[in-house]
Amino acid sequence: MLGIILTGHGSFATGLYEAATQIIGQQMQFTAINFQDGMSSEQLEQRLNIALKQCDTGQGVVFLTDIVGGSPFRLAAMLSYQNNNIEVISGTNMPLLLEILLQREDIDLPTIRQETIENGKKTITSLWHEHQKKSPLDEVCSDGI
Repeated sequence: MLGIILTGHGSFATGLYEAATQIIGQQMQFTAINFQDGMSSEQLEQRLNIALKQCDTGQGVVFLTDIVGGSPFRLAAMLSYQNNNIEVISGTNMPLLLEILLQREDIDLPTIRQETIENGKKTITSLWHEHQKKSPLDEVCSDGI
């Protein structure tokens, strides 16, 4: 099973972690590391290294970060350059996190990377766009015809 490490600025990581575990329950090899205001990059790096050791059982680890270029992303990227069994994915949101958590037993790192990016394009929407998906038959049926 792939390990999952959430990281990001403020309480981003623990917020998503708590929401995900509320929906699908506690998960093995899954942790959240916040980059709190006042925390140094060195402190974050130490915590990410500890999390990596806890979450990696040999099949690989996915770091899920908030934004490209931020300290959590850059430090995860540095770890990935030192270990060939790490993927770093940025722009994490709840639908992507849940999908990764539910698929990670039966998938490898290159596949999860590709599927996550493809699925990410589908998880951003608006109410207007959702209404556009209604079929013409839905409109006829709602008019009472």
